[in-house]
Amino acid sequence: MITELSFGNFKSWKRVDKMRLAPITGLFGTNSSGKTSILQLLLMIKQTVESTDRLQVLDFGNEKSPANLGSFRDVIFSHDTSGALDWNIRWKLNQRLVVKHPEDKKAELFSGEEIGFQVEITENEKRRLLVNNFVYSFANRSFEMRQKSGGYELTVSPSADFRFVRTRGRKWGLSAPVKCYGFPNEVNARFQNAGFLSDLQLAFERLFEGVKYLGPLRDYPKRQYPWSGVEPADMGQRGERVVEALLAAKEKGTYLSRGRGSKKETLEERVATWLKELHLISGFSVEPVAKEGGNIYRVKVRRNPGSPDVLITDVGFGVSQILPAIVLCYYAPAGSIIILEQPEIHLHPAVQAGLADVFIDAVKTRNVQIVFESHSEHLLKRLQRRIAEKEIAPDTTALYFCESNNGASSLKPLNVDLFGSIENWPKDFFGNQFEEMALTTKAAIERKKEQQAA
Repeated sequence: MITELSFGNFKSWKRVDKMRLAPITGLFGTNSSGKTSILQLLLMIKQTVESTDRLQVLDFGNEKSPANLGSFRDVIFSHDTSGALDWNIRWKLNQRLVVKHPEDKKAELFSGEEIGFQVEITENEKRRLLVNNFVYSFANRSFEMRQKSGGYELTVSPSADFRFVRTRGRKWGLSAPVKCYGFPNEVNARFQNAGFLSDLQLAFERLFEGVKYLGPLRDYPKRQYPWSGVEPADMGQRGERVVEALLAAKEKGTYLSRGRGSKKETLEERVATWLKELHLISGFSVEPVAKEGGNIYRVKVRRNPGSPDVLITDVGFGVSQILPAIVLCYYAPAGSIIILEQPEIHLHPAVQAGLADVFIDAVKTRNVQIVFESHSEHLLKRLQRRIAEKEIAPDTTALYFCESNNGASSLKPLNVDLFGSIENWPKDFFGNQFEEMALTTKAAIERKKEQQAA
């Protein structure tokens, strides 16, 4: 789970320092306030990690990528390519990492449950991206690769009880990092005791390989869905693989629990339970078209207990729009980071509120982290209510208001107390409701006067 994020010179953000991330992290604000850019930074890092090009410092994406960002000039603040893009991220490991001492395998060099990574990237006059330096910090110790004349150097701090031992006769500098976060291969050849550095790099890669993303534009429901038996990694950017995920979970025999003493459910049953609790439909199932099997399936739903089963295409659009979000929350492996853009799109206000309960349950039962950006007042108010009802602690959430002034974005943490109240509610957060009511009343009075005068 990501616990803290700092970054500078990314899109409309000049600087964000020590942004706390919680199991449920929500970004609110007006259009073009910078909410999506924060998500895009994480997606850009994920794309870079998953890129097959080891020499590509950053993967800015393309039309098929979760984040299609263009070039360095497009992402750097104010398009000032003389500036440096940097970020600093801290995260908790799913399992404690233990590093054995290179000279004594029975002893621990250090161990811990949290790692930090920071990097600074610039573009030279030939429009080539350069990693000026990157640092891994782990268990009160940091390991840095820094550019110098002739290559890069590797240092450790503090170095009182540990130093890198150079292989005799290999005094030249190191080559450039792998992508923007990886130690070059020759590190192990140059130093006798640097093998453990790959553990830190692997932890970074696993963090972002565990990021799952669902975009704001979802696929229309279909009357039939083919499935070849594959197990998808996620729902796809538009939720187009949601039925494949449901079928893969059924084939695998995946069962979910809501806690000690509760009945275990299949993923399909959990989805059906939520759709019923959200009052969207009363029944849900994925069935093969042919009774004897085959690879073509249909999604059937029941509007209410007394009605017949119909295809998902024959009910309200909201069912197919919320389906990928619910499934992803329970399909993603434990420890995943789920990024959602506007999960409330096309949903009734009551269902938008219920989506908060889905997030809370998924965080409690699946140990996932959910990071979302939203315009939904109803989703936010349900989170506030659950805090007041002690369903979740205030520090289980990290809620922010984003706004833009003169092209630069700013981030304001929303302080939620034990009673679910936001102590620093921004002016006109969701519009001025009282002013709207007052103006409506005033217009009604004026109209009545006109009618009476006539």
